[in-house]
Amino acid sequence: MTRASLDKQPHEVASMFDGVAAKYDLTNDVLSLGQARLWRREAARAVDARPGQRVLDLAAGTATSSLPYAATGAFVVPCDFSLGMLREGKKKHPWLPLTAGDGTKLPFRDEVFDTVTISFGLRNVQDTEGALRELYRVTKPGGKVVISEFSQPVWGPFRTVYTEYLMRALPPVARAVSSNPDAYVYLAESIREWPDQAGLAGLLTKAGWERSAWRNLSGGIVALHRGFKPAA
Repeated sequence: MTRASLDKQPHEVASMFDGVAAKYDLTNDVLSLGQARLWRREAARAVDARPGQRVLDLAAGTATSSLPYAATGAFVVPCDFSLGMLREGKKKHPWLPLTAGDGTKLPFRDEVFDTVTISFGLRNVQDTEGALRELYRVTKPGGKVVISEFSQPVWGPFRTVYTEYLMRALPPVARAVSSNPDAYVYLAESIREWPDQAGLAGLLTKAGWERSAWRNLSGGIVALHRGFKPAA
């Protein structure tokens, strides 16, 4: 699946994120009703970074998601394709090695990282399968991938309410708190078109990751996926 169905080219998506960088973290907290912090904590637990490990945090945005990994003593590289996000992150966290990079053409050598992770950014990469293969390329044998991404609520009635929130409530709330509310209309549409839990697990397996599995958060609004690269 690609983002082409949403009529956004990669440079347009990057420009869109440049436009929301200034209030991105605040907007996420408001729109998720505070759940975004819980999702970040659960992703950090799944990554389980250790001192001396190398962690790639792809689609790191302003690098808020990278802080828990750095706090463990791991060497974390926040990477994003939005220069606006990276500039904002550098203001807040000047000690982190924020790096510009395309998820389908990462600027790293083969087998560099112990763990690669991406939170709420995979659906914004135009070539999803290409990004999963690229993450696989830069991961050491025996390493793992952790993906936190919006998914499909598992309870039918709640799924209907959630979809209505995305398409009706999210845009006006975004207009009140975001520096670029139109971007959140796109984001709502990208969530609605994204594969469900089993669909993303299948893409991970297709890209070479083994023992692909997921755990639902917030009733399936978010799914935390994990996979492992075979040991040498």
